[in-house]
Amino acid sequence: MDMGKTHLENAKVFKAFCDETRLMVLSLLQNGEKCACVLLERVSVCQPTLSHHMKILVDSGIVSARKEGKWTYYSISAAGSENAIKLLRKLTTVTIDETDKGNEMCCK
Repeated sequence: MDMGKTHLENAKVFKAFCDETRLMVLSLLQNGEKCACVLLERVSVCQPTLSHHMKILVDSGIVSARKEGKWTYYSISAAGSENAIKLLRKLTTVTIDETDKGNEMCCK
């Protein structure tokens, strides 16, 4: 994982997970690649709404898209999923930084 990414790029990963519709789409994609028409039918949203959600998922890197004719097929990206796991682990791992004097100056 490239920790040199901006906070904005990293936030896209978490944005992908913070919506019920996007979580439903990810659940459907766990069984393999799906055409947008199948997702549209199963998620019960209008086409522009599905497109919005899919753009967020693809922009996060968690979902891959490929065009075939007039249809787009979506699947979970192994690399994007691994990146999300590493990012969450990195952001939630407590490390002691002896040079950080932030708490010492607080509340005195």
